Amino acid sequence: MSLLTVLPTTVLLFAGSFVLAFVLSAAITPIVGRVAERFGLMDVPGGRRLHPRPIPRPGGLAIALAFGLTIVVFWAVDRYAGQPFLIPDEVRSPRFTLTALAAVLGMTVGFIDDLFELRARWQFLGNALVALVIIAAGIHIDFVDDPLGSGVIQLAYPIAVAFTFFWIAGMNVALNFIDGLDGLAAGVSAIAAATLGAIALLPQVNEPFVAWMAFSLAGAALGFLIFNFHPARLFIGTSGVVFVGTMLAVLSIFGTAKVAAALLVLGVPIIDTFYVLVRRVIQGQPPFAPDRGHFHHRLLDIGLSHAQAVLLIYALTLGFGALAFLTSGRTQALAFVGAVLLFGVAVVVMAQRAPKAKELDPNLYAEEADRF
Repeated sequence: MSLLTVLPTTVLLFAGSFVLAFVLSAAITPIVGRVAERFGLMDVPGGRRLHPRPIPRPGGLAIALAFGLTIVVFWAVDRYAGQPFLIPDEVRSPRFTLTALAAVLGMTVGFIDDLFELRARWQFLGNALVALVIIAAGIHIDFVDDPLGSGVIQLAYPIAVAFTFFWIAGMNVALNFIDGLDGLAAGVSAIAAATLGAIALLPQVNEPFVAWMAFSLAGAALGFLIFNFHPARLFIGTSGVVFVGTMLAVLSIFGTAKVAAALLVLGVPIIDTFYVLVRRVIQGQPPFAPDRGHFHHRLLDIGLSHAQAVLLIYALTLGFGALAFLTSGRTQALAFVGAVLLFGVAVVVMAQRAPKAKELDPNLYAEEADRF
């Protein structure tokens, strides 16, 4: 059945879930901050951590809790009504259990890191575990858009498993890499989730379940962003990064394997991760050794303020998202390749200008401390 035949109900579902997730997140986030303070889960300044005071670390739990409560509320209302009331049949999906599994697993692995502040290698092993469990549960990428034609490329099972593992683990690493400025990871994730939700409603995709999950995730991320934008009152932490990264990865797989669209809308963190890893390997550094060579650092080095750098990356993400929404798989793939090339040129130009910016106000460099 086309979405057009159930439009009033689906509009209520999508808009209502977005608003409810936003409100719940805005209400829960301060509570999470106070609980984190009570139990000493604070990010204390020192070393590369240049924020002026201790800040609650696992703030991203608020995103996960708001998202989960939103979904539960809608399912509870339908169960009480005894019939499809808020959730039409077109949105009901057996993939719900798999999505819940992925969400809980991602949140748990991230929270363990927030508790013990694990080294990068252990963080990556946690991301790998998340990917392996999700694959074992039956979620994998079976095909991708053909960048040279209008069809798709079917993937053999071993290749599909390997690609899915790389996609899920890589998504979490990319979001962790970009989590270096207040509000950056949360804002980019909100834009990406909203874009994936809009793409899921296109006639050629028609994935209302994915749209529901994506819009709920976007609302939860935006509600959290109220407290996370510069100057942040609490950080998203690995709890939020792995939860959101896992959800975006899984929803892009469910969305008729819209991997090309996700590549494009998340182009900034994904391309930044690619160049950072390549540069570190060429320079003989460990791949996950922390440094100040990320794209957002380059923006600060050329003189942008903290807020300006974040807003510029938001604008780039919105532009990539609009392009992903308006184009097909092949065009999306080609646009991503073009973005990779342009991004490389921009990084080289900014690196040449950076030495002239070192004498700028050191407050420009206040940031969340990623350990990558």
